[in-house]
Amino acid sequence: MSHSSTSQALERPSVPRRALGRLIMGRGPTGGRQAGGRLRGRAATVLGNGMLGVYLSVLVLLPVAALLASATSGGASSFWQSVSSPEAVAALKLTVIVSAIVVAVNALTGTLIAWVLVRDEFPGKGIVNALIDLPFALPTVVAGVVLLALYGKGGPAGIDITFTRAAVGLALLFVTLPFVVRSVQPVLIELDRSMEEAAGSLGAGSWTVFRRIVLPNLTPAILSGAALSFARALGEFGSIVLISGNLPFKTEVASVYIFNQVENENVSGAAAVSVVLLACALVVLAAMTWLSRRGSRHVL
Repeated sequence: MSHSSTSQALERPSVPRRALGRLIMGRGPTGGRQAGGRLRGRAATVLGNGMLGVYLSVLVLLPVAALLASATSGGASSFWQSVSSPEAVAALKLTVIVSAIVVAVNALTGTLIAWVLVRDEFPGKGIVNALIDLPFALPTVVAGVVLLALYGKGGPAGIDITFTRAAVGLALLFVTLPFVVRSVQPVLIELDRSMEEAAGSLGAGSWTVFRRIVLPNLTPAILSGAALSFARALGEFGSIVLISGNLPFKTEVASVYIFNQVENENVSGAAAVSVVLLACALVVLAAMTWLSRRGSRHVL
């Protein structure tokens, strides 16, 4: 090899200058792209969080803040007077008691319906499965008209329960039916049946298998559906307003009482009772969420 060739080989860098610069700066050949991708990812995250914050503020936080401001506009004494009046207490008491009864019934019947839809085969199963979601699609006022036509005076059912507390309970059962069913159904579908088969092969009866193996896995879903049912029942209006008769101290629920207060231009009183309902719903949802998580950890 000539002297000139040797000097050219020594002068020629073995690594391109750009690549050498990347190495010196601590970046690989694609470091710029990776850094740009990370920046874009962070920007997208910040943008998404900002949009979520604005959306929740407009739809949830600001209305709740306005409700609290309206409820306390007359001071603490006015707030207490609004929520402790005999008619308001009667409406709140009826709403909470009937909602609790409805939740208990839904927890039982909803679990049974979900079990039948998942574990059994029968003609018309697809139709029944679709009908479960009917209360979601049907406007609640229409549901009230349907119940009034069916269980009202001269209806085809042959019974008249209009203007009674039973009518309130029936309306709430109708609108809250899907919650427990749709919460329990996917859990049953994904549940591993090998444990049930193993327990059965060891001599465990059907009830024992359900109580010791199936029910612990379903409990979080049942509690979640029950919490949603209770929250929906507390604020239900459309399906009740027609069939209950809205009789004070008898069949008037809290949502109808609030509506009547607004019509009578007592907005602060309506807001005060609304705050009580909101607090009840939040407490129940928080309690059910805690119990659901606790049940999930216990199962795991």
